[in-house]
Amino acid sequence: MGTLTGSVAGIGAGLVAIGAGLGIGWVGASAVGAIARQPEMTAKIQVTMLIVAALVEGTALFCAVICLLGK
Repeated sequence: MGTLTGSVAGIGAGLVAIGAGLGIGWVGASAVGAIARQPEMTAKIQVTMLIVAALVEGTALFCAVICLLGK
């Protein structure tokens, strides 16, 4: 039973990594689109993008730890 639990934890951690990658990619694409529309707001958009990317990454790390602790 331990092997199955470890496999499920590994799948969960993989899904977290995929979700975080998609989320950060979406944030980056949206920021680039916003900068293309309003170049004068570049600094504010970049700061907001970095904050959101850090929050997504923090949430992903938390979820991955929870998956791996569930082993």
